[in-house]
Amino acid sequence: MTIAQSFWKLINNSYGFYVFSNFTLFMDILVLRNFCLSKPFAYEDFPFDDTTLVFKVFDKMFALVSLDTIPLQISLKCDPQFAVQLREEHEFIRPGYHMNKKYWITVELLPKVADSFIFDLINHSYSEVIKKLPKKYQKQVLQARDE
Repeated sequence: MTIAQSFWKLINNSYGFYVFSNFTLFMDILVLRNFCLSKPFAYEDFPFDDTTLVFKVFDKMFALVSLDTIPLQISLKCDPQFAVQLREEHEFIRPGYHMNKKYWITVELLPKVADSFIFDLINHSYSEVIKKLPKKYQKQVLQARDE
């Protein structure tokens, strides 16, 4: 079992308290995970390796989190023009790591980056994926949001 798998097992079924040398890493991933999974039809997966947590909706990726980097990094789908603007305005946003640089950004989750800003970027990514899905899936998402 890798360190990332052990870490994931710990946060998924822990009843105790575990102290990490970088406690914000632990808090960030839990908050991030809960937010991503709160999206209609979202689920998590490890399709590439044991250290890249992927969040999907209807088998399409909308977020990838590198669990073995400090600070944590999240790659998100992004409108191409918005991606350019974000990269110009924020030094902690780069072209998507191992992704199509036109449509993906990678964000370093530094302490100075507000959770609300990250949540907005995740919402944007999720919306970018949803709008490319077949209409029947888009309708299911809209219905789930209304409930």
